[in-house]
Amino acid sequence: MKKHIGSILFLIIAGLIWWASISSTVRNPYADNNNPVVVVSGYVPYTLTQQLAGNTVNLIMLLPPGAEPHSFEPTPGVLVSLKHANAFIYTSNELEPWVKDLLPAVGKKTHTLELMAALPNLQDPHGWMNLQHAKTLAAEIEKILVQINPGQQLLYVENLKKFNEEIDALEQEFKQSLTACQSREVVHIGHLAFQNLTNEYGLTLTALSGSSHDGEHSAKKLAQLIEQIKEKKLPAIFTEETLSSRLAATVAQETGTQVLPLYPIEHISKKDFNANVTYNELMRRNLESLVRGLQCQA
Repeated sequence: MKKHIGSILFLIIAGLIWWASISSTVRNPYADNNNPVVVVSGYVPYTLTQQLAGNTVNLIMLLPPGAEPHSFEPTPGVLVSLKHANAFIYTSNELEPWVKDLLPAVGKKTHTLELMAALPNLQDPHGWMNLQHAKTLAAEIEKILVQINPGQQLLYVENLKKFNEEIDALEQEFKQSLTACQSREVVHIGHLAFQNLTNEYGLTLTALSGSSHDGEHSAKKLAQLIEQIKEKKLPAIFTEETLSSRLAATVAQETGTQVLPLYPIEHISKKDFNANVTYNELMRRNLESLVRGLQCQA
């Protein structure tokens, strides 16, 4: 019994220390202001919320930059942040299974939003990789922001309109740029995260593993991919910036292809996080890689 009480006290103390530490940081600004606190699971809700809310909320992201989103283990301090948050926005229970253990700690007055619930029945749960789906997710976040900070409603409405306009323009770029390409096959040496993107523009996607980063891939599947690349003389393969480059480099050496990055956006490098790289910018990088790797004509 004493050991159990000691463990609880440790978690509480650790949480308070964590709370104090983030209150002095710039990126997780529990600042001395009256702004609502919004806690988000990972970079998808983070970047969309930031684009809509700007500096009108204190925004905290639970998943550290560079961390693996599917198997993340939250620290004790997360419980403290959730209890005091005005809103908690997470991607989905499927992609972030650790969230279900946090939900009991959410404050009674905290508005909770599971983003992907707005896009049910998708074969690939990474719904934001479709640009129009991203508009749907942004609209859900805007509703939450208005609820917790109604005095800024006009700003949120205007920022959502601006976001939608930028996404529509970017979608036109995708359509025009991916119309005439030497290849329409995207071979991804990573997990299955880009089907909503490739399906939209008539591309074929083959991924080495399933929808999770920790999904297993077999030597047989790898050999099949290498054979497919050689047989079809594909000019490039794709991988993710935060994954180890060793496997992609091995495939590239075997097949004589170049390796180009694709960004699933659910996680992000420390460099891009510190630079406030937005959803729009990451999707434009994806377009640039696809155009280059598929050898598309302007």
